[in-house]
Amino acid sequence: MTTQDDNYVKILFRFHSDIFDEEMAETMWATIVDKDRGLYKLDNIPFYAPLVASDDIVFAEFDEQEQMLTYRRTENYSGNSTVQVVLMDKSQNINSIRDTFEKLGCVSEKVNEGYFSMEIPVSVDYKPVKLKLDEMEAKEIIGYAEPCLSDDHRH
Repeated sequence: MTTQDDNYVKILFRFHSDIFDEEMAETMWATIVDKDRGLYKLDNIPFYAPLVASDDIVFAEFDEQEQMLTYRRTENYSGNSTVQVVLMDKSQNINSIRDTFEKLGCVSEKVNEGYFSMEIPVSVDYKPVKLKLDEMEAKEIIGYAEPCLSDDHRH
């Protein structure tokens, strides 16, 4: 993905992080759905931003103060979920943990050697994923948060 591609835009998300207990900002790539109506489809797995997931359709508008497109609200939820995973046991390999979840149908993006954000597609049964997350957390291998859990995955 390059900035020369006219179909992609960056959108700024500002939010309060309960984990860091501070105001934060994150930018995400999105494809243009309807520029005149300010509608964009998220093309990233959010690293930190809560309540959004990839493929969500969001409304964003140019903010004079920020000098860029800025998220205002979600118009249409994709049904995908986002889970944030922190490596607690530093003797473990984060990529092998990511591979474990990839085998269950989840894609992820690594932030660093101790943290990744994972997408659970709407088509994936969350129960086996949740069991593995809980098992690894009980063994103190990881800690995790569910900042965006779709209705499909909540039940």
